[in-house]
Amino acid sequence: MSAHASVLSITQRLVERSKPTREAYIERTRKAAEEGPNRTVLSCGNLAHGFAACGLSDKEALAGARVANLGIITAYNDMLSAHQPFETFPALIRQAAREAGGVAQVAGGVPAMCDGVTQGQPGMDLSLFSRDVIALSAAVGLSHNMFDAAAFLGVCDKIVPGLVIAALTFGHLPAVFIPAGPMTSGLPNEEKVRIRQLYAEGKVGRAELLDAESKSYHGPGTCTFYGTANSNQMLMEIMGFHLPGASFINPGTPLREALTKEAAKRALAITALGNEYTPAGIMFDERSVINGLVGLHATGGSTNHTMHLIAMAHAAGIVLTWEDISELSDIVPLLARVYPNGPSDVNHFHAAGGMGYLIAQLLEGGLLHDDVRTVWGEGLADYAIEPKLNSDGTISREPAPPVSANPKILSTIEAPFQDNGGLKMLSGNLGKSVIKISAVKPERHVIEAPAKIFSSQQALQAAFKAGELDRDFVAVVRFQGPRANGMPELHKMTPPLGVLQDRGFKVALVTDGRMSGASGKVPAAIHITPEALDEGPIARLRDGDMIRLDASKGTLNVLVDAAEFAARRPAAADLSEGAHGMGRELFANFRAIAGRADNGASVLYS
Repeated sequence: MSAHASVLSITQRLVERSKPTREAYIERTRKAAEEGPNRTVLSCGNLAHGFAACGLSDKEALAGARVANLGIITAYNDMLSAHQPFETFPALIRQAAREAGGVAQVAGGVPAMCDGVTQGQPGMDLSLFSRDVIALSAAVGLSHNMFDAAAFLGVCDKIVPGLVIAALTFGHLPAVFIPAGPMTSGLPNEEKVRIRQLYAEGKVGRAELLDAESKSYHGPGTCTFYGTANSNQMLMEIMGFHLPGASFINPGTPLREALTKEAAKRALAITALGNEYTPAGIMFDERSVINGLVGLHATGGSTNHTMHLIAMAHAAGIVLTWEDISELSDIVPLLARVYPNGPSDVNHFHAAGGMGYLIAQLLEGGLLHDDVRTVWGEGLADYAIEPKLNSDGTISREPAPPVSANPKILSTIEAPFQDNGGLKMLSGNLGKSVIKISAVKPERHVIEAPAKIFSSQQALQAAFKAGELDRDFVAVVRFQGPRANGMPELHKMTPPLGVLQDRGFKVALVTDGRMSGASGKVPAAIHITPEALDEGPIARLRDGDMIRLDASKGTLNVLVDAAEFAARRPAAADLSEGAHGMGRELFANFRAIAGRADNGASVLYS
């Protein structure tokens, strides 16, 4: 177990809270393992349909003696840079499976939408719900009961959490996640931000903005800033779903290909047919969740995971709370400076020592549970490595470098960039919310200013362009929660608020919407719950109300008479415009039953 007393205490509290649901989940998982995977329960007609399209050798293998069959769930599409590399992965996986004496089949595909494409557009209203659609889609693919293990191909924001929910729902199957890797570095992040702010001020045109964006997002692979997509990759490695060292190897490289083939062989090696059976639902436990959160805090990761990790844990019967997340943040130091909390990208992070160095430092500080199971075996210490490609195409793993190659990007446990992870819960008379302060300067951790109320990010942008916001204020953007409009990300507000802050004004954001892993230098209390549509306190705010956001104390309050505030009639909003178009009408029932942000904002769980 971890040596850090607070980590032990929070873990034990999580275990005790989760005991009834976790025990029921484990019992279901063990029962499913006893019943299968076993293709002998399929009728001849069932089985014939299941391998009808296979080659002769694979048909014989599946029809005769029991061999391991690896089901591939893929988020491939060739529009999105992060998922385009997956086009070639099934062929590599099939080849590796045959070399290992097994079979691999694509069990199904799942949708993969890009928040970068839909940002500020109607399609963004489907973004958060796509996580649960992905989980459902993956479940359909695995429901054929043809598989002894599953390989999950996914990278970005909602895709990986959705796939994890599916993997844990089919927790009797081993599950290996296979990443595609980040695109190579393009336009420096600071220059990209500079052009965006100039565009927001009207000082450059659309052509200059598009040129800068194209130089930033320029090829196959994940976007290189440390948003939700790359936070996903960190999580999959530190929670043991990736092979050691797999997360941040660029697409199209020999090492990336070798890691993909190795992952397929490892998935086949840990099925119930062998001696290393590692069902995902048993492998992933409370210690895994805590390790993921420690990694999230140590790297200044995405605020989206204050919802995703709760939903992922729920799928395994583990009851995680915002309080757990916030308390861990208070004791986990920030060891990485990756944009937006620094100028460097994930390629620079990897070159400085990457995941192997990070895990070694966190283990040294007693902040991680080493005694966990992973797809690689027993113990997280095996992940404190650096993968190398041998001349024969195999992979060797060397101990992670003991010294960071760039201390401005990766620091030590003894001399962190700051003493906490910067991802905190705020509570007060406006409800509960979260804030990411790893990129916010300390002098802006406390903001007290009058409220300016908006019902959309477009309204805020219009006010900025009209010159109405040149003053201290707290922007309140409400009716953006899961039940109102699907809880879209609101990054279109980041450039104007950044401009106003740079002009010397005290500004902050309060919203029941999302800002994700790209949350930047403006203090933002996000994911407020209860949301405005549920008549949360944010619905009773009025222009001019004094709001105090105190990230140091973890509070968010409106400074008005309590009785007068409670007596106010909650505001209403006309949401009809967002109910139709771009498929939003199909998600009306999702909006109606969506859970609260602090419970994962899911339609799958109450």
